[in-house]
Amino acid sequence: MHENYVGRFAPSPSGQLHFGSLVTAVASYLDARHHNGKWLVRMEDIDEPRCISGVDKDILTTLEKHGLCWDDEVIYQSQQHARYQDKLDELISQQRAYFCTCTRKQIKAMGGQYNGHCRDKGYTVSTEGTAIRLKLDTSLEGFNDVIMGNVAVPLQTSRAEDAVLKRRDGLFSYNLVVVLDDVFQHVTHIIRGCDLIDVTALQRAVYGELGFSMPTYGHVPVASVAPGRKLSKQNRATPINNLTPLENLVRAMRFFGFSFPDATAFENVSVLLNYAISVWDRKKVVKTPEIIVPQHESTYYSEPL
Repeated sequence: MHENYVGRFAPSPSGQLHFGSLVTAVASYLDARHHNGKWLVRMEDIDEPRCISGVDKDILTTLEKHGLCWDDEVIYQSQQHARYQDKLDELISQQRAYFCTCTRKQIKAMGGQYNGHCRDKGYTVSTEGTAIRLKLDTSLEGFNDVIMGNVAVPLQTSRAEDAVLKRRDGLFSYNLVVVLDDVFQHVTHIIRGCDLIDVTALQRAVYGELGFSMPTYGHVPVASVAPGRKLSKQNRATPINNLTPLENLVRAMRFFGFSFPDATAFENVSVLLNYAISVWDRKKVVKTPEIIVPQHESTYYSEPL
Protein backbone atom coordinates (compact mmCIF):
# COMPACT_ATOMS: atom_id res chain seq x y z
CA MET A 1 0.00 0.00 0.00
CA HIS A 2 1.27 3.45 -0.95
CA GLU A 3 1.73 5.32 2.31
CA ASN A 4 1.87 8.66 0.49
CA TYR A 5 -1.62 8.40 -0.99
CA VAL A 6 -4.75 8.62 1.15
CA GLY A 7 -8.05 9.29 -0.62
CA ARG A 8 -11.57 9.55 0.72
CA PHE A 9 -15.27 9.58 -0.09
CA ALA A 10 -17.34 11.77 2.22
CA PRO A 11 -21.10 11.48 1.65
CA SER A 12 -23.76 13.30 3.62
CA PRO A 13 -26.39 10.97 5.12
CA SER A 14 -29.24 13.28 4.11
CA GLY A 15 -30.39 10.80 1.46
CA GLN A 16 -29.42 7.52 -0.15
CA LEU A 17 -26.70 7.32 -2.78
CA HIS A 18 -27.85 8.11 -6.33
CA PHE A 19 -26.01 7.74 -9.61
CA GLY A 20 -24.29 11.12 -9.20
CA SER A 21 -22.85 10.22 -5.82
CA LEU A 22 -21.94 6.72 -7.00
CA VAL A 23 -19.78 8.06 -9.83
CA THR A 24 -17.93 10.28 -7.36
CA ALA A 25 -17.34 7.32 -5.06
CA VAL A 26 -16.13 5.19 -7.98
CA ALA A 27 -13.73 7.90 -9.18
CA SER A 28 -12.16 8.45 -5.76
CA TYR A 29 -11.95 4.69 -5.12
CA LEU A 30 -10.35 3.90 -8.48
CA ASP A 31 -7.88 6.77 -8.23
CA ALA A 32 -6.77 5.58 -4.78
CA ARG A 33 -6.49 1.92 -5.74
CA HIS A 34 -4.78 2.71 -9.07
CA HIS A 35 -2.09 4.51 -7.07
CA ASN A 36 -1.92 1.71 -4.47
CA GLY A 37 -3.27 4.08 -1.85
CA LYS A 38 -5.69 3.95 1.05
CA TRP A 39 -9.36 4.83 0.56
CA LEU A 40 -11.40 6.12 3.47
CA VAL A 41 -15.09 6.79 3.99
CA ARG A 42 -16.28 9.64 6.22
CA MET A 43 -19.87 10.56 7.05
CA GLU A 44 -20.29 14.31 6.67
CA ASP A 45 -23.19 14.64 9.08
CA ILE A 46 -22.15 17.97 10.55
CA ASP A 47 -25.47 19.52 9.48
CA GLU A 48 -27.41 17.15 11.71
CA PRO A 49 -30.90 18.67 11.13
CA ARG A 50 -30.63 17.64 7.45
CA CYS A 51 -29.47 14.08 8.16
CA ILE A 52 -31.90 11.15 8.11
CA SER A 53 -31.62 8.38 10.67
CA GLY A 54 -30.38 5.11 9.23
CA VAL A 55 -29.28 6.54 5.88
CA ASP A 56 -25.61 6.20 6.84
CA LYS A 57 -26.07 2.43 7.03
CA ASP A 58 -27.84 2.45 3.64
CA ILE A 59 -24.90 4.33 2.11
CA LEU A 60 -22.36 1.87 3.51
CA THR A 61 -24.45 -1.05 2.27
CA THR A 62 -24.57 0.42 -1.24
CA LEU A 63 -20.79 0.88 -1.25
CA GLU A 64 -20.30 -2.72 -0.12
CA LYS A 65 -22.70 -4.07 -2.74
CA HIS A 66 -20.60 -2.32 -5.38
CA GLY A 67 -17.34 -3.68 -4.01
CA LEU A 68 -16.16 -0.26 -2.84
CA CYS A 69 -14.56 -1.45 0.38
CA TRP A 70 -12.88 1.15 2.55
CA ASP A 71 -9.83 1.07 4.78
CA ASP A 72 -9.86 1.97 8.48
CA GLU A 73 -12.83 3.08 10.55
CA VAL A 74 -15.65 5.23 9.19
CA ILE A 75 -15.65 8.49 11.15
CA TYR A 76 -18.71 10.66 11.73
CA GLN A 77 -18.40 14.43 11.94
CA SER A 78 -21.19 14.54 14.52
CA GLN A 79 -18.83 12.73 16.90
CA GLN A 80 -15.92 15.12 16.37
CA HIS A 81 -17.32 18.31 17.93
CA ALA A 82 -14.79 18.45 20.77
CA ARG A 83 -11.89 18.37 18.29
CA TYR A 84 -13.45 21.13 16.19
CA GLN A 85 -14.15 23.31 19.22
CA ASP A 86 -10.59 22.90 20.51
CA LYS A 87 -9.29 24.32 17.24
CA LEU A 88 -11.78 27.19 17.33
CA ASP A 89 -10.79 28.07 20.90
CA GLU A 90 -7.15 28.05 19.90
CA LEU A 91 -7.73 30.36 16.94
CA ILE A 92 -9.82 32.78 19.01
CA SER A 93 -7.21 32.90 21.76
CA GLN A 94 -4.57 33.69 19.13
CA GLN A 95 -6.83 36.42 17.70
CA ARG A 96 -6.80 34.65 14.33
CA ALA A 97 -10.58 34.18 14.50
CA TYR A 98 -13.32 36.51 15.73
CA PHE A 99 -17.05 36.77 16.41
CA CYS A 100 -19.23 38.31 13.70
CA THR A 101 -22.86 39.49 13.88
CA CYS A 102 -23.38 40.25 10.17
CA THR A 103 -26.45 38.74 8.56
CA ARG A 104 -26.86 37.56 4.97
CA LYS A 105 -28.84 40.71 4.25
CA GLN A 106 -25.96 42.87 5.50
CA ILE A 107 -23.43 40.91 3.44
CA LYS A 108 -25.62 41.31 0.37
CA ALA A 109 -25.54 45.06 0.98
CA MET A 110 -21.72 44.84 1.01
CA GLY A 111 -21.89 43.63 -2.57
CA GLY A 112 -22.31 39.97 -1.78
CA GLN A 113 -18.86 39.47 -0.28
CA TYR A 114 -18.10 39.92 3.41
CA ASN A 115 -15.77 42.89 3.95
CA GLY A 116 -14.38 42.16 7.41
CA HIS A 117 -16.88 44.48 9.11
CA CYS A 118 -16.69 42.79 12.52
CA ARG A 119 -12.94 42.10 12.64
CA ASP A 120 -12.19 44.79 15.20
CA LYS A 121 -15.55 45.02 16.99
CA GLY A 122 -14.37 42.95 19.94
CA TYR A 123 -17.49 40.81 20.15
CA THR A 124 -17.29 37.87 22.54
CA VAL A 125 -18.95 34.50 22.98
CA SER A 126 -21.63 36.24 25.05
CA THR A 127 -22.65 38.45 22.12
CA GLU A 128 -25.98 37.23 20.80
CA GLY A 129 -26.33 35.84 17.27
CA THR A 130 -22.68 35.58 16.30
CA ALA A 131 -20.80 33.47 13.81
CA ILE A 132 -17.06 32.84 14.09
CA ARG A 133 -14.82 33.83 11.19
CA LEU A 134 -11.19 33.09 10.32
CA LYS A 135 -9.02 36.06 9.35
CA LEU A 136 -7.79 35.52 5.81
CA ASP A 137 -5.34 38.18 4.65
CA THR A 138 -4.62 36.60 1.31
CA SER A 139 -5.82 36.31 -2.24
CA LEU A 140 -7.57 33.23 -3.54
CA GLU A 141 -5.25 31.42 -5.90
CA GLY A 142 -5.90 29.17 -8.87
CA PHE A 143 -4.68 25.61 -8.70
CA ASN A 144 -3.82 22.62 -10.82
CA ASP A 145 -6.67 20.12 -10.87
CA VAL A 146 -5.29 16.67 -11.73
CA ILE A 147 -8.39 15.93 -13.82
CA MET A 148 -9.75 19.27 -15.06
CA GLY A 149 -6.40 21.02 -15.50
CA ASN A 150 -5.60 24.57 -14.41
CA VAL A 151 -8.44 26.25 -12.52
CA ALA A 152 -8.39 30.05 -12.38
CA VAL A 153 -10.12 32.24 -9.81
CA PRO A 154 -12.37 35.00 -11.21
CA LEU A 155 -10.77 38.40 -10.63
CA GLN A 156 -13.83 39.82 -8.88
CA THR A 157 -13.68 37.10 -6.20
CA SER A 158 -9.90 36.83 -5.89
CA ARG A 159 -9.73 38.47 -2.46
CA ALA A 160 -10.25 35.85 0.21
CA GLU A 161 -13.33 36.43 2.34
CA ASP A 162 -12.88 35.77 6.06
CA ALA A 163 -14.18 32.21 6.19
CA VAL A 164 -17.03 31.22 8.50
CA LEU A 165 -15.86 28.55 10.95
CA LYS A 166 -19.01 28.32 13.03
CA ARG A 167 -22.40 29.48 11.84
CA ARG A 168 -24.82 31.80 13.61
CA ASP A 169 -27.04 28.80 14.36
CA GLY A 170 -24.20 27.14 16.28
CA LEU A 171 -23.30 24.53 13.65
CA PHE A 172 -19.67 24.14 12.62
CA SER A 173 -19.13 25.18 9.00
CA TYR A 174 -18.32 22.78 6.20
CA ASN A 175 -15.21 24.77 5.22
CA LEU A 176 -13.76 24.24 8.70
CA VAL A 177 -14.61 20.62 9.35
CA VAL A 178 -13.71 19.34 5.88
CA VAL A 179 -10.20 20.74 6.29
CA LEU A 180 -9.75 19.58 9.89
CA ASP A 181 -11.03 16.09 9.07
CA ASP A 182 -8.86 15.67 5.99
CA VAL A 183 -5.82 16.72 8.02
CA PHE A 184 -6.86 14.44 10.90
CA GLN A 185 -7.20 11.49 8.51
CA HIS A 186 -3.97 12.34 6.64
CA VAL A 187 -5.84 12.70 3.35
CA THR A 188 -3.48 13.58 0.51
CA HIS A 189 -5.75 13.33 -2.55
CA ILE A 190 -9.34 14.54 -2.90
CA ILE A 191 -11.27 13.33 -5.94
CA ARG A 192 -14.79 14.77 -5.91
CA GLY A 193 -17.49 16.33 -8.09
CA CYS A 194 -17.16 19.58 -10.04
CA ASP A 195 -20.00 21.04 -7.96
CA LEU A 196 -17.32 21.68 -5.30
CA ILE A 197 -14.62 23.08 -7.58
CA ASP A 198 -15.62 26.69 -6.83
CA VAL A 199 -15.03 26.31 -3.07
CA THR A 200 -11.63 24.67 -3.52
CA ALA A 201 -9.69 27.94 -3.67
CA LEU A 202 -11.21 29.06 -0.36
CA GLN A 203 -10.53 25.70 1.26
CA ARG A 204 -6.93 25.88 0.07
CA ALA A 205 -6.68 29.33 1.67
CA VAL A 206 -7.95 27.86 4.95
CA TYR A 207 -5.32 25.12 4.73
CA GLY A 208 -2.64 27.75 4.24
CA GLU A 209 -3.83 29.99 7.07
CA LEU A 210 -3.94 27.03 9.47
CA GLY A 211 -0.45 25.95 8.43
CA PHE A 212 -1.41 22.61 6.90
CA SER A 213 -0.05 21.05 3.72
CA MET A 214 -2.61 21.23 0.93
CA PRO A 215 -3.92 18.02 -0.62
CA THR A 216 -4.02 17.30 -4.33
CA TYR A 217 -7.43 17.97 -5.88
CA GLY A 218 -9.20 16.37 -8.82
CA HIS A 219 -12.78 17.07 -9.88
CA VAL A 220 -14.95 14.83 -12.03
CA PRO A 221 -18.09 15.82 -13.98
CA VAL A 222 -21.36 15.87 -12.06
CA ALA A 223 -24.39 13.98 -13.32
CA SER A 224 -27.27 16.33 -14.14
CA VAL A 225 -30.80 15.80 -15.43
CA ALA A 226 -30.79 19.26 -17.05
CA PRO A 227 -28.14 21.98 -17.43
CA GLY A 228 -27.38 23.37 -13.99
CA ARG A 229 -29.58 20.82 -12.23
CA LYS A 230 -27.31 18.14 -10.80
CA LEU A 231 -28.62 14.93 -9.36
CA SER A 232 -29.14 15.52 -5.66
CA LYS A 233 -31.31 14.57 -2.75
CA GLN A 234 -33.07 17.93 -3.08
CA ASN A 235 -34.36 17.12 -6.57
CA ARG A 236 -35.31 13.61 -5.47
CA ALA A 237 -32.60 11.71 -7.31
CA THR A 238 -33.45 8.02 -7.72
CA PRO A 239 -31.55 5.83 -5.23
CA ILE A 240 -29.02 3.40 -6.68
CA ASN A 241 -30.37 -0.11 -7.28
CA ASN A 242 -28.16 -2.42 -5.23
CA LEU A 243 -29.41 -5.43 -7.20
CA THR A 244 -27.56 -4.32 -10.36
CA PRO A 245 -24.05 -3.39 -9.20
CA LEU A 246 -22.27 -4.63 -12.33
CA GLU A 247 -24.50 -2.58 -14.62
CA ASN A 248 -24.16 0.45 -12.34
CA LEU A 249 -20.37 0.30 -12.37
CA VAL A 250 -20.26 -0.11 -16.15
CA ARG A 251 -22.47 2.97 -16.50
CA ALA A 252 -20.16 4.90 -14.18
CA MET A 253 -17.08 4.04 -16.25
CA ARG A 254 -18.81 5.00 -19.49
CA PHE A 255 -20.03 8.20 -17.85
CA PHE A 256 -16.40 9.18 -17.33
CA GLY A 257 -15.69 8.55 -21.01
CA PHE A 258 -14.04 5.14 -20.85
CA SER A 259 -14.73 2.53 -23.50
CA PHE A 260 -15.82 -0.26 -21.19
CA PRO A 261 -17.17 -3.81 -21.74
CA ASP A 262 -20.76 -4.78 -20.97
CA ALA A 263 -21.59 -6.14 -17.51
CA THR A 264 -21.88 -9.67 -18.96
CA ALA A 265 -18.12 -9.66 -19.56
CA PHE A 266 -17.44 -9.80 -15.83
CA GLU A 267 -17.93 -12.72 -13.47
CA ASN A 268 -18.50 -10.52 -10.43
CA VAL A 269 -17.98 -7.03 -8.99
CA SER A 270 -14.45 -7.81 -7.81
CA VAL A 271 -13.32 -8.81 -11.31
CA LEU A 272 -14.91 -5.69 -12.81
CA LEU A 273 -13.28 -3.37 -10.27
CA ASN A 274 -9.86 -4.94 -10.74
CA TYR A 275 -10.16 -4.29 -14.45
CA ALA A 276 -11.42 -0.73 -13.85
CA ILE A 277 -8.47 -0.06 -11.53
CA SER A 278 -6.04 -1.25 -14.19
CA VAL A 279 -7.47 1.02 -16.91
CA TRP A 280 -8.16 4.08 -14.75
CA ASP A 281 -6.47 7.14 -16.21
CA ARG A 282 -7.21 10.68 -15.07
CA LYS A 283 -6.36 11.96 -18.55
CA LYS A 284 -9.22 9.94 -20.07
CA VAL A 285 -11.93 11.43 -17.83
CA VAL A 286 -14.21 13.77 -19.78
CA LYS A 287 -13.16 17.39 -19.17
CA THR A 288 -16.56 18.95 -18.68
CA PRO A 289 -18.21 20.19 -15.44
CA GLU A 290 -21.43 18.26 -15.96
CA ILE A 291 -22.89 15.46 -18.06
CA ILE A 292 -26.60 15.14 -18.75
CA VAL A 293 -28.06 11.76 -17.78
CA PRO A 294 -31.55 10.36 -18.46
CA GLN A 295 -34.33 12.15 -16.61
CA HIS A 296 -35.51 8.92 -14.96
CA GLU A 297 -32.50 9.33 -12.65
CA SER A 298 -34.56 11.92 -10.79
CA THR A 299 -38.15 11.47 -9.66
CA TYR A 300 -38.39 15.26 -9.92
CA TYR A 301 -39.59 14.65 -13.47
CA SER A 302 -41.98 11.82 -12.75
CA GLU A 303 -43.72 12.99 -9.59
CA PRO A 304 -45.96 16.04 -9.09
CA LEU A 305 -44.28 18.91 -7.26
